[in-house]
Amino acid sequence: MSDQMDGTDPTDGGSDADGSDDELPAEVIEEAERLTKLARSAPEEPEAEAHLERRATLLEQHDFTARVRDDDGDATLVLHPDEWHDDGVVRTDRIEDLSRAVERPLEGTGDPDDWADVDARNRELAAAVRAAHGDVHGDNADALADFLGNHYAKTIESLTGPELTEFRLEYFVRNAWPSAAQRAVIDESIRLVYQTAGETAPEYRSQ
Repeated sequence: MSDQMDGTDPTDGGSDADGSDDELPAEVIEEAERLTKLARSAPEEPEAEAHLERRATLLEQHDFTARVRDDDGDATLVLHPDEWHDDGVVRTDRIEDLSRAVERPLEGTGDPDDWADVDARNRELAAAVRAAHGDVHGDNADALADFLGNHYAKTIESLTGPELTEFRLEYFVRNAWPSAAQRAVIDESIRLVYQTAGETAPEYRSQ
C-alpha cells in the first residue's frame, strides 16, 4: 500500500500527537514505534522488512496503517485509520476527524549507526549496574535502557527531568512489568544508574 499523500498531511489542522487511545491502544502505538526504529536501524534489508511486516500485522488488527514522514531529517511516525485510504492514497479533503491520526517523533533515528551506538552504550551501563549492584537494580536499569530505545534513542545521561518522570510514572509502571522487588527500589536504581555513569540524575517526579 502506498504512503503517498494527497494535499496536506492527515495530522495537520488540530490532530492530537498522541492520537485516540480508545481507537489505538497506547501499547500498540509504542510497539509500532519500537518496530519502526528497529527497522530503521537494521543493518540488512530483510531484517528491516521483517520488522515492518510485524508492524503492519499489529496495526491491521486495529485497522490502522503506518508511514514515516521525513521533513528535513526530522522523521515522524504517522499512524492513521486504514479507511482513510482511497486506492492507496490518503485524501484529507474527505476526512472529517483528522485527530484520529497518531504522530510520534522518531528522535535520534536519523542515522541508524548512531542509534545502535547509543543503544549499546545504554545496555553497557545497565550491565555495569547489574554487575555492581545485583539483578534487581540491573533489571531496573535494563527497563530504563528499553524505554530509551523505544522512545528517545538517546543516552541515559542525556535524559531530561520530564523524560525521566515519564519513565518513572508511566513506562516503568505500565510497560516494564516490574516485580515487587523492582518497584520497591526503582528510585534507588535510578540513583545507582547515574552514579555508575558518573553523573547526577536530573530532578524528576516519583509520584
